Amino acid sequence: MQDLPESTTDRGDGHAVVRVLSYNVRSMRDDVTALARVIRACRPDVVCVQEAPRFFRWRKAAARLARTSGLVYVSGGATASGPMILSSLRAHVERTEDVLLPRTPGLHQRGFSTAVLRFGRARLGVLSCHLSIDDQERYTQGELLLERLSALGEPHAVVGGDFNDRPDGRTFGLLSDALQDGWATRPWGREHTTRLGDPLQRIDAVFATPEVEVLGCGVPMGLPGVREQDLRAATDHLPVLAAVRVPAARCPLREHGRR
Repeated sequence: MQDLPESTTDRGDGHAVVRVLSYNVRSMRDDVTALARVIRACRPDVVCVQEAPRFFRWRKAAARLARTSGLVYVSGGATASGPMILSSLRAHVERTEDVLLPRTPGLHQRGFSTAVLRFGRARLGVLSCHLSIDDQERYTQGELLLERLSALGEPHAVVGGDFNDRPDGRTFGLLSDALQDGWATRPWGREHTTRLGDPLQRIDAVFATPEVEVLGCGVPMGLPGVREQDLRAATDHLPVLAAVRVPAARCPLREHGRR
């Protein structure tokens, strides 16, 4: 397997290479120790979690996942109806917001977990999501996702999620028309994200805004430390790992005569 770039911060132009992991953890109902081993082996700076614990003592479960994975809690969980964001200590959290989406009767409540993180001089918007199994509701949620991403006000942003849609689906197409599909832009690792042995599908992905450079993206099969037995035991999805290059944030020019 070709190496995925490591996390770095450039002291010259201020850009940062950030590792982003998207992972549906199925409410941590499986082997949490194996799950944590997979996450640690990926060495992410940001983790977009789907199906985080949402019910009794969910904060304790989220803290356990963060602690055993060597990360910290940023936002989401029950307050976003499942999506959650974790980060390494490398990230400085500037702001967070959890959003509940309009609900269709008879279907699950859905939401977005969002954050703006800073890595040195580089600022990155992050959105974690888990879209509906219903085609019409899912498409509407895709439109709301693009609106919410724009509302973050950050030109450099990533979206990690379980989209319940394949690349030939209309919601996936809506997103890939506006954003970079990480795997399609710079494929790395394995493509399909369904559980090993299940029918091959790619329903989990990392997207990035056009101003972000995708350096590699895919399922980290074969990455040192990521063992097949752990992937099988951790949850019913496979993770998606991306490395992205984020330019330094533009600093507003100070007007003459003002401080």
